[in-house]
Amino acid sequence: MGEVNTFAGAGLDRLSRRRTDEAWLRARLADPRSRALVLLRGDPYALRADGALRPARVPVAALAEQGLLHEPVLLGEDGEGTLFAVALEHEPPALAALDGAQPVGLREAGASASQRDGGLLAYAAGMLNWHRTHRFCARCASPTRMAEAGFVRACPACGALHHPRTDPVVIMLVHDGERALLGRQPSWPEGRYSALAGFVEPGESLEEAVAREVREEAGVDVDEIRYRSSQPWPFPSSLMLGFFARHAGGEARISDPELEDVRWFTREELRAAARGEGALMLPPRLAIARRLIEEWIG
Repeated sequence: MGEVNTFAGAGLDRLSRRRTDEAWLRARLADPRSRALVLLRGDPYALRADGALRPARVPVAALAEQGLLHEPVLLGEDGEGTLFAVALEHEPPALAALDGAQPVGLREAGASASQRDGGLLAYAAGMLNWHRTHRFCARCASPTRMAEAGFVRACPACGALHHPRTDPVVIMLVHDGERALLGRQPSWPEGRYSALAGFVEPGESLEEAVAREVREEAGVDVDEIRYRSSQPWPFPSSLMLGFFARHAGGEARISDPELEDVRWFTREELRAAARGEGALMLPPRLAIARRLIEEWIG
């Protein structure tokens, strides 16, 4: 496997075999070696050192003593013990175990953390975001409760079991051999363009989704659709699936009201932008769109 994208590569044993073992879970929560990643309204507590961010790993016992251990989600084992994720909705009183860590935006943390820590943050954020938005049963609207160490929400009223959701998104660099087709949304910083992207729909293959989204957004047809890599994207719960696709016909035009512009760029224009030259801005380095562009320009 080649170089992985930001927010992938957590490197944990996820312990799926242990998620239904209640006695084992109780023992791990009582184990002084067990720690937790703590997120305040989706922002992880992190420490800054030598220009990098590292998520705080807070002893579970310290959280329990403060009454902050509500619905801990099992992440797995990392060689130093068991690791959980815990969500806070309100800033806690002074907690020595945080050791000076402060909440940091998830994008900033992902851009500054190591590959492994970025993967851990995406994993924890994805799980906690799902719990935050699935408190009630989609079948009967009754309150649900956490089960299987956080990998299920069970409805005591109708018996439905709800599992964590990941939304697949195709993101594709369309090219004609010498130029690449990029689009921009009006909310982005001035001059920023990125690869086209969109959600996969029910009953649709990934390749079909690529072709449909390109046609809907830019009015062109593509062929030679080729998968490259994927990226967890915890904003809040997507999986970005990266592709190259070759232009097969049609004139590029804005076909989606969410876009402000679609435009062809030469390799040299993109290379200059990657060096920070000119008015064109590329996506941030943590995004798979940047990886696709840089791979294409060589």
